[in-house]
Amino acid sequence: MTSEHSTTFAPTWLDTLVHESHLPTKEQAVKWVIVIDRELPAGLQLNAAACLSAAVGKAAPAMVGAGGVDASGSPHAGLPWTGCTVLAATGPILKTIRTTALTEPDLLVADMAAIARRARVYDDYLAGLAHAQDDDLTYNAVSIAGPRPLVDRLTGRFPLLR
Repeated sequence: MTSEHSTTFAPTWLDTLVHESHLPTKEQAVKWVIVIDRELPAGLQLNAAACLSAAVGKAAPAMVGAGGVDASGSPHAGLPWTGCTVLAATGPILKTIRTTALTEPDLLVADMAAIARRARVYDDYLAGLAHAQDDDLTYNAVSIAGPRPLVDRLTGRFPLLR
């Protein structure tokens, strides 16, 4: 997560999140989406989704369900019981989505700025980020989690990433 807002702010719904894994994802009060730049090559899209999933999993561990064991006794890690929809948009739209989402205190926002994929050392990424102005950053993907109506308002018009 690259903004100070998203690294230091915990939306209030995280403290009161009720684990309702018995409900279909469309009936959950909370929704999680990742919006990815549709013009990126598939490998970079997958990388962005994986990185943002890790960021959200760390920021909101209550969204990840317990693991399970199959009938053979083989273990399986927990998955997000809220589900996660992966949507497509263009790079400039991602920036707008992120900017708008950061104005909503009830949203958990994580992003992957394009400078992240150029850095081979995490500290170099953080240093590059610290020297970049927000207007100069482009984004590979933005993740938003929060109350379903807010997330839908910001992302409901975007198609699934295919």
